[in-house]
Amino acid sequence: MEIWDIYNSKKEKTDKQICRGESLSDDEFHLVINAWIKNDKGQFLITQRAPNKSFPLMWECTGGSALAGENGLQTAIREIKEELGLKLDEKTACLVGSTLRYFKGCPDILEVYLFKCNSSLEEIKIQKEEVINVMWASKAEILKLYNDNMFEANSFFMDAICT
Repeated sequence: MEIWDIYNSKKEKTDKQICRGESLSDDEFHLVINAWIKNDKGQFLITQRAPNKSFPLMWECTGGSALAGENGLQTAIREIKEELGLKLDEKTACLVGSTLRYFKGCPDILEVYLFKCNSSLEEIKIQKEEVINVMWASKAEILKLYNDNMFEANSFFMDAICT
Protein backbone atom coordinates (compact mmCIF):
# COMPACT_ATOMS: atom_id res chain seq x y z
CA MET A 1 0.00 0.00 0.00
CA GLU A 2 1.39 3.40 -1.00
CA ILE A 3 1.41 6.21 1.57
CA TRP A 4 1.56 9.77 0.21
CA ASP A 5 2.53 13.03 1.88
CA ILE A 6 -0.05 15.79 1.45
CA TYR A 7 0.92 19.30 0.31
CA ASN A 8 -0.92 22.63 0.29
CA SER A 9 -1.41 24.92 -2.72
CA LYS A 10 1.92 26.63 -1.94
CA LYS A 11 3.62 23.26 -2.52
CA GLU A 12 4.46 22.99 1.18
CA LYS A 13 4.30 19.60 2.87
CA THR A 14 1.62 19.38 5.56
CA ASP A 15 1.65 16.98 8.50
CA LYS A 16 -1.01 14.83 6.82
CA GLN A 17 -0.58 11.58 4.90
CA ILE A 18 -3.06 9.39 3.03
CA CYS A 19 -3.14 6.00 1.36
CA ARG A 20 -3.24 5.83 -2.43
CA GLY A 21 -6.86 5.72 -3.56
CA GLU A 22 -8.21 7.93 -0.78
CA SER A 23 -9.81 11.18 -1.92
CA LEU A 24 -8.19 14.55 -1.39
CA SER A 25 -10.00 17.84 -0.90
CA ASP A 26 -9.55 20.60 -3.49
CA ASP A 27 -6.88 22.31 -1.37
CA GLU A 28 -4.82 19.15 -0.76
CA PHE A 29 -2.26 17.83 -3.24
CA HIS A 30 0.04 14.85 -3.61
CA LEU A 31 3.34 14.93 -5.50
CA VAL A 32 3.75 13.21 -8.87
CA ILE A 33 6.63 13.31 -11.32
CA ASN A 34 7.35 12.85 -14.98
CA ALA A 35 10.91 11.92 -15.87
CA TRP A 36 12.18 12.54 -19.38
CA ILE A 37 15.43 10.85 -20.36
CA LYS A 38 17.47 12.31 -23.23
CA ASN A 39 20.56 10.87 -24.92
CA ASP A 40 23.42 12.63 -26.70
CA LYS A 41 21.68 12.07 -30.06
CA GLY A 42 18.77 14.24 -28.89
CA GLN A 43 16.43 11.24 -28.59
CA PHE A 44 14.10 10.63 -25.67
CA LEU A 45 13.50 7.30 -23.94
CA ILE A 46 9.75 6.67 -24.01
CA THR A 47 7.72 3.73 -22.77
CA GLN A 48 4.50 2.06 -23.87
CA ARG A 49 1.96 1.49 -21.10
CA ALA A 50 0.78 -2.03 -20.31
CA PRO A 51 -2.67 -2.96 -21.68
CA ASN A 52 -4.19 -3.30 -18.18
CA LYS A 53 -3.21 0.26 -17.15
CA SER A 54 -5.25 3.43 -17.64
CA PHE A 55 -4.48 4.87 -21.07
CA PRO A 56 -3.60 1.36 -22.30
CA LEU A 57 -0.83 1.00 -24.89
CA MET A 58 -0.18 4.75 -24.97
CA TRP A 59 3.41 5.97 -25.17
CA GLU A 60 4.72 8.26 -22.41
CA CYS A 61 7.74 9.29 -20.40
CA THR A 62 8.38 7.57 -17.07
CA GLY A 63 6.30 8.86 -14.18
CA GLY A 64 4.68 8.12 -10.87
CA SER A 65 3.64 9.27 -7.41
CA ALA A 66 5.99 10.24 -4.60
CA LEU A 67 5.95 7.97 -1.58
CA ALA A 68 5.88 9.48 1.90
CA GLY A 69 9.23 11.07 2.69
CA GLU A 70 10.38 11.38 -0.93
CA ASN A 71 10.98 14.59 -2.83
CA GLY A 72 10.35 14.87 -6.57
CA LEU A 73 13.89 14.06 -7.66
CA GLN A 74 14.07 11.00 -5.40
CA THR A 75 10.74 9.85 -6.83
CA ALA A 76 11.98 10.27 -10.41
CA ILE A 77 15.12 8.23 -9.73
CA ARG A 78 13.08 5.48 -8.00
CA GLU A 79 10.47 5.31 -10.78
CA ILE A 80 13.18 5.09 -13.47
CA LYS A 81 14.87 2.27 -11.53
CA GLU A 82 11.57 0.40 -11.00
CA GLU A 83 10.14 0.78 -14.51
CA LEU A 84 13.34 0.67 -16.59
CA GLY A 85 16.00 -0.89 -14.38
CA LEU A 86 18.27 2.13 -14.90
CA LYS A 87 20.18 3.72 -12.03
CA LEU A 88 20.56 7.39 -12.94
CA ASP A 89 22.59 10.01 -11.11
CA GLU A 90 20.64 12.98 -9.78
CA LYS A 91 23.48 15.20 -11.02
CA THR A 92 22.28 14.53 -14.59
CA ALA A 93 18.78 15.86 -13.80
CA CYS A 94 17.22 19.27 -14.10
CA LEU A 95 13.74 20.41 -13.11
CA VAL A 96 11.83 21.45 -16.26
CA GLY A 97 8.72 22.72 -14.50
CA SER A 98 6.18 22.31 -11.73
CA THR A 99 2.46 22.99 -11.60
CA LEU A 100 -0.69 22.31 -9.60
CA ARG A 101 -3.28 20.13 -11.33
CA TYR A 102 -6.86 20.04 -10.08
CA PHE A 103 -8.12 16.51 -10.75
CA LYS A 104 -11.38 15.85 -8.88
CA GLY A 105 -10.66 13.84 -5.75
CA CYS A 106 -6.94 13.64 -6.49
CA PRO A 107 -5.31 17.04 -7.10
CA ASP A 108 -1.57 16.86 -7.56
CA ILE A 109 1.65 18.78 -7.88
CA LEU A 110 3.39 17.69 -11.08
CA GLU A 111 7.16 18.06 -11.22
CA VAL A 112 8.83 17.33 -14.57
CA TYR A 113 12.51 16.35 -14.69
CA LEU A 114 14.92 15.88 -17.58
CA PHE A 115 17.81 13.40 -17.23
CA LYS A 116 20.79 12.68 -19.47
CA CYS A 117 21.48 9.02 -20.22
CA ASN A 118 23.02 7.05 -23.08
CA SER A 119 21.99 3.50 -22.12
CA SER A 120 21.25 1.09 -24.93
CA LEU A 121 17.83 -0.55 -25.19
CA GLU A 122 19.53 -3.85 -24.27
CA GLU A 123 20.48 -2.40 -20.87
CA ILE A 124 16.86 -1.61 -20.01
CA LYS A 125 14.93 -4.07 -17.84
CA ILE A 126 11.25 -3.13 -18.09
CA GLN A 127 8.73 -3.68 -15.31
CA LYS A 128 6.20 -5.76 -17.24
CA GLU A 129 3.27 -4.77 -14.99
CA GLU A 130 3.75 -1.14 -16.05
CA VAL A 131 5.58 -1.14 -19.39
CA ILE A 132 5.41 -3.40 -22.46
CA ASN A 133 7.80 -1.60 -24.80
CA VAL A 134 10.49 1.06 -24.81
CA MET A 135 12.24 3.04 -27.52
CA TRP A 136 14.50 6.00 -28.15
CA ALA A 137 12.44 8.53 -30.12
CA SER A 138 13.21 11.86 -31.73
CA LYS A 139 11.18 14.96 -31.01
CA ALA A 140 9.51 14.51 -34.45
CA GLU A 141 8.60 10.89 -33.65
CA ILE A 142 7.10 11.91 -30.31
CA LEU A 143 5.10 14.70 -31.94
CA LYS A 144 3.79 12.22 -34.53
CA LEU A 145 2.71 9.83 -31.76
CA TYR A 146 1.06 12.77 -29.99
CA ASN A 147 -0.76 13.93 -33.14
CA ASP A 148 -1.90 10.34 -33.76
CA ASN A 149 -3.34 10.22 -30.18
CA MET A 150 -0.81 7.57 -29.18
CA PHE A 151 1.20 9.65 -26.70
CA GLU A 152 0.04 10.59 -23.20
CA ALA A 153 1.24 14.16 -22.84
CA ASN A 154 1.54 16.15 -19.62
CA SER A 155 1.67 19.82 -18.74
CA PHE A 156 5.33 20.30 -19.64
CA PHE A 157 5.83 17.76 -22.38
CA MET A 158 6.68 20.35 -25.04
CA ASP A 159 9.08 22.11 -22.66
CA ALA A 160 10.84 18.82 -21.93
CA ILE A 161 11.30 17.69 -25.53
CA CYS A 162 12.33 21.13 -26.78
CA THR A 163 15.24 21.53 -24.34
